[in-house]
Amino acid sequence: MGGAGGSAGLLIGNGGAGGAGGAGFIGGDGGNGGNGVWIGNGGNAGVGGGAVIGTPGGIGAGGGSGLLLGLDGFNAPPGTSPLHILQQDALNAINAPVQAATERPLIGNGTPGAAFSGADGTPGGWLLGDGGAGGSGAYNGMAGGDGGAAGLVGAGGTGGAGGGYIVLSPELGAGGTGGAGGAGGWLSGAGGNGGSGGYYSPFSFNTGAGGGAGGAGGPGGLLGAGGNGGIGGFGGVTGPGGGPASTGGSGGAGGAGGLLGGLVGAGGGDGGGGGFGFRWDGVGGSGGNGGAGGNTGMFGGPGGAGGTGGYGGTGGVGGIGGNGGLCYGAGGVGGTGGFGQVDNGGAGGAAGLLFSSAGAGGFGGTGRVDGGAGGAGGAAGGLGFGGPGGAGGAGGLFSPDAGDAGDGGAGGTGGQLLGTGGSGGSGGESLASSGRGGAGGVGGNAVLIGVGGNGANGGIGDPNGDGGTGGTGGSLLGQNGLNGLP
Repeated sequence: MGGAGGSAGLLIGNGGAGGAGGAGFIGGDGGNGGNGVWIGNGGNAGVGGGAVIGTPGGIGAGGGSGLLLGLDGFNAPPGTSPLHILQQDALNAINAPVQAATERPLIGNGTPGAAFSGADGTPGGWLLGDGGAGGSGAYNGMAGGDGGAAGLVGAGGTGGAGGGYIVLSPELGAGGTGGAGGAGGWLSGAGGNGGSGGYYSPFSFNTGAGGGAGGAGGPGGLLGAGGNGGIGGFGGVTGPGGGPASTGGSGGAGGAGGLLGGLVGAGGGDGGGGGFGFRWDGVGGSGGNGGAGGNTGMFGGPGGAGGTGGYGGTGGVGGIGGNGGLCYGAGGVGGTGGFGQVDNGGAGGAAGLLFSSAGAGGFGGTGRVDGGAGGAGGAAGGLGFGGPGGAGGAGGLFSPDAGDAGDGGAGGTGGQLLGTGGSGGSGGESLASSGRGGAGGVGGNAVLIGVGGNGANGGIGDPNGDGGTGGTGGSLLGQNGLNGLP
């Protein structure tokens, strides 16, 4: 069952849309939309989930509009107050010619796409309105629909989930791609989240193309945050004698934050996590890569975090953190590598030009045999601190006799004028009896004025990993960083 949308802000704002019901043999019901308060539309009802053999889920109830101005959300029950009825009739009369001329209303939310249709959500009203959510894809690998764009003020619609393949399906093909989130309102409004990728048939006896990729998050408006990327779809499990293992879908990229989003704390959206990869014998299928975090605008908030790599025979790589704003804004944290054979963390995002810290590198994933390397820290701008490197992942989890740990990531470079280099990430620990510990990451360098980042200690193993070298101090003023210990 989809979750209920939240209530709007006290003065201006639309109620949140209800979540779509989950698809399955019997579809889940959609969630109810949230209510407006004074000025704002009611949230759209969530559509019911599609069903394979049973009954589709029911559509939720749309939220009521604000008391002063606004239109009820999609599938809202009829009002009983004469004043409310008059308000709705008047707005519908105003919207009619605008809708006919431009294919979108002046005030009001867009309409969501139906389940299993893959239809795009329609755009919200020119002045006030959220975009409609995209419809989910059908059970044949159909892509989910894109979320509709908002108007002047409003949130972008959520992308529809990609269609999967039915259990024991003889068909061959990848799960559907999740729909992209809609753009947030031009003035204010968050971008819509991307839809999740469709899964590949869990027990197909054919070679599987794998899970579908998650949809990209929508860009935020001038003062809005970017939407989060959708998660990648699960890969299938091949049967005895079947083809190669299926790969999990990659996570969608986070949407870009608004140009002035940092003034209200809005940054880039987070990248979606990669889907799991599976195989009958427990090895092989690769996890999907995490999506990149969204970048931010000129006076941006923090860049979005990179998505976590999916689990699999080969773990997915963590997504790269988004960059901070051109003038200021912290870089996003890199995503953690997924559990598997090789699963490196994502690099941290770069910082804005002034007074901002770069993002930390993501942790390397824990390996069945060898651990993944930590991601490198992001570089600072003109004034700021370099991001610390991510720690290396542990190795030898399922290989007690051999398995090397991952190396720590390098620290990021400090600000071009002033700033300390980031510290290196610690080396991972090997859990095997004869596995090498990960080397410590090197410290980041300062540039003009600043201290070099410390090198990290090497990880425990047989032998222990080497310590990382400290970064160099600034050419005008600053000490070198300390070296790490083995």
